Amino acid sequence: MHSESELVSRCAKGERAAQQALYDRYCRKLMAMCLRYAKNVPEAEDILQEGFLKIFNNIKSFRFESSLSTWMSRIMINTALNHLRQKLYMLPMVDVENAGLQEDEKISLADFHLNELIKLVQSLPDGCRVVFNLFAIEGYGHKEIGEMLGVSEGTSKSQYNRAKSLLRAKLENAKGNYGKLGEVKI
Repeated sequence: MHSESELVSRCAKGERAAQQALYDRYCRKLMAMCLRYAKNVPEAEDILQEGFLKIFNNIKSFRFESSLSTWMSRIMINTALNHLRQKLYMLPMVDVENAGLQEDEKISLADFHLNELIKLVQSLPDGCRVVFNLFAIEGYGHKEIGEMLGVSEGTSKSQYNRAKSLLRAKLENAKGNYGKLGEVKI
């Protein structure tokens, strides 16, 4: 097992064994991230491959100002967003300041399997899915999301609320298949 600094140094020199070790260490986490942005596994694999190419091509610029994992995650998120833009997947976003902002409601999730929840998120319209992932999963604020996507903060908020509403409806629809479920907030 190599230390991160040694691994980065060796990858910067273009050593294939080090690149493979870095890939093996982080591919599962980064693939899970890609799946949150992609519509399906092949698309997520394309994003992952493109992201790792960017990581290996830019690893010389990594300065340990953040963790390697954070740096790689940011590259992967940007790659996923660029992929969506290039494929023209982004739906027009309605800019409605504070549209639909309500207190979070509880919905039932307890007996859903992780893969089923991922599929529900993947089934969201692209704009909603991206904002939902960036806000609820990655932890970005609506102002940051707006800057990343080139939309207003209000658009980010309305897309997030639309995503929550759609997920609630999908979960309620699927609820009958799982019996009585516990309460979890989204």
